[in-house]
Amino acid sequence: GDRGGGPEKVCGGVGEGTVGWRDDCKGEGAERWRKYMQLVCKADQAGYLAGMVAASVSKSGVIGAVGGLTTCGPCVRYIQGYELGAKSVKADAVVKGVYVTTSFDPVKSFGDQPGGKLFAQNLLASNPTMDVLFAVGGLTGNGVLDAACDKGLWAIGVDVDQFLSYAADSKCILTSAEKHLSSAVATAIEDLGAGPVAAGALTFDATNDGVGVSDFHPNASAVPADLQGKLDAALAALKAGTLCTCPANCGAPPK
Repeated sequence: GDRGGGPEKVCGGVGEGTVGWRDDCKGEGAERWRKYMQLVCKADQAGYLAGMVAASVSKSGVIGAVGGLTTCGPCVRYIQGYELGAKSVKADAVVKGVYVTTSFDPVKSFGDQPGGKLFAQNLLASNPTMDVLFAVGGLTGNGVLDAACDKGLWAIGVDVDQFLSYAADSKCILTSAEKHLSSAVATAIEDLGAGPVAAGALTFDATNDGVGVSDFHPNASAVPADLQGKLDAALAALKAGTLCTCPANCGAPPK
């Protein structure tokens, strides 16, 4: 997966889109590492499209994003792309990106739904005009969705179509910033079945339908009529390589 995990803890470093190798790797870890395949999705591209949706439906022009962890590269990329996408639709949009934790805590960062809800409630209390929330944090993020839904605000899910995967909040989940995981895994399996595959990263982005935003389902009536055309144009630019969806410090922990 694109968060790493596994043999690189012994043998090397993994950055977003890259697989590193250390010459001092020894033993079983080294053998595992030489066979390691990393599936990387360009989270910033999906975040950019989600930001376009958020800005388009926001009435106040103030939108939020809550990430689980500042040192989670994909989380940061999602939110960086979200901000750029929002501003591409409304240049004066105010995007407040915040994070639950600054140091890795697997429960608090990604597994604490009540904690995520409380965090988002505090964010909304201090930003009373905020009217869209993007949740990037696993179960913690589901708590963010809960907080938005309780307030009657639009929420945006992450990784998969959360309208389908988290039915409890489907009435207020407008879309989700998706990594097309089934497509990525199917491609990796097909590559392995076709013959030897070198270890390393397989990248999935708009050029190979690796990312996108989910269907609006019954909430489509809330979306401006011209938005789909803008999303289609952005996707075409992403496929052509002419649209930048991440700043120079892409994926770096926010200061």
